[in-house]
Amino acid sequence: MRPFTVLIGIVMGSAASITFGLAAVLIVFCILAGEHPDLAREFPQLFLSLLAFGGLTAASAGSFIGQAKGRSWRPWAHLATVACLAAVVFMYWPRRS
Repeated sequence: MRPFTVLIGIVMGSAASITFGLAAVLIVFCILAGEHPDLAREFPQLFLSLLAFGGLTAASAGSFIGQAKGRSWRPWAHLATVACLAAVVFMYWPRRS
């Protein structure tokens, strides 16, 4: 494997594990929502995070497949991965209040 493929694989694996963790937290929150109504205010941010990391996982998986198989559309997949990664970074970048 080439170094760029490995780097994309690391991004894909990290995004997939975060997505899986967020999905597990969502399931636990759904189970506990009846007993703890204060969890309801966490759902919007949790859904947004799950959507962002799910998109990053999908984009990086496409980028990985395109890079590994040498497809002609791989630059577009790389661009989608960079855009999703930038969106996640922007979403979590600290803001001054």
